[in-house]
Amino acid sequence: MHSLEEYASSKVLVVIFTCNHCPIAENYEPRIKALAADYHDRSVALVAINPNDPNSLKPSDLGYTDVGDTLQDMKIRAQYREFNFVYLSDAETQATSKKYGPVSTPYVFVFDQERKLRYQGRIDDNQNKELATKHEARDAIEALLVGSPVRVESTPAIGCTVKWASKAAGAAKDPDKANPETARVEMAGLDQIKQLRKNATQKLVLVNFWATWCAPCEDEFPELQAIYRSYRQRPFGVVMVSTNDPEDKEGVLKFLNEQHAITKNYLSNVPDPIDLVAAFGADFNGGVPFTVLLGPDGRVLYEKLGEIDPLEIRRIILKNLPDDPQHSGIHAYWNSSF
Repeated sequence: MHSLEEYASSKVLVVIFTCNHCPIAENYEPRIKALAADYHDRSVALVAINPNDPNSLKPSDLGYTDVGDTLQDMKIRAQYREFNFVYLSDAETQATSKKYGPVSTPYVFVFDQERKLRYQGRIDDNQNKELATKHEARDAIEALLVGSPVRVESTPAIGCTVKWASKAAGAAKDPDKANPETARVEMAGLDQIKQLRKNATQKLVLVNFWATWCAPCEDEFPELQAIYRSYRQRPFGVVMVSTNDPEDKEGVLKFLNEQHAITKNYLSNVPDPIDLVAAFGADFNGGVPFTVLLGPDGRVLYEKLGEIDPLEIRRIILKNLPDDPQHSGIHAYWNSSF
């Protein structure tokens, strides 16, 4: 729990509403860290608040992130990116966020020593740092530190809308959460397994070999489906290959429907398991679960025998997905350290 009184000694108070999942907010994380570092010894307090209700996020909202917006997710992001500022969650009641009234993330409020609001809006004028030419938040801080009027007092702020708790009911009805789709399974012979390995789809493809009799396979299955739901709107696919006996098709399909498996699902129809191993190649030796991430050229980007680390594989996927016109710079974000 934090209160404004903790920052009473600071000449300027900067409150930034931001979050984990929004790609624009991600792009601004280095700049928020830079603000905190540059003004740490100049009587400026910087506090970041995540206003979002995690239950109001749809799976498609997670297409550019490794974690959601729970308090635990915030701790993971703060540690991963070594945040040098206070990062608070307002998810439980959203009372503080409602009082400030941010319309998007990131959204900044700059207050003077008497805690009068002197600036609100964007941090700067472009989510791509290299293209930013106006730095309204920084200009406001500098003006207040020297006692000058703030030239620009308010700007619009482009970003992800705040996920208010009122949106939770709609998010729960989202098809990816409601799981209306019926699972399908296709029998796959040697040719299909070989084509799968070549990956001529122009997408990243995550391939998982599994079986209904494999407890670790069952344990990780929901997370693999969640990964697909997060990134399915991007050039990414997941193929689940069951190594059950072909006669187990009914049981495999029953399991897939219990898991609401919306991925592409194969059941190996290769009589000799040795031929299956040889057809796929990579380092697959027949043990399950076995997971491989293939690039569009068939290059192996990740492989794991045994249960996956969901956070690790999400970050590898994000590092290898290309930028898209909507969110330039997000590929660089996931391939940088700061």
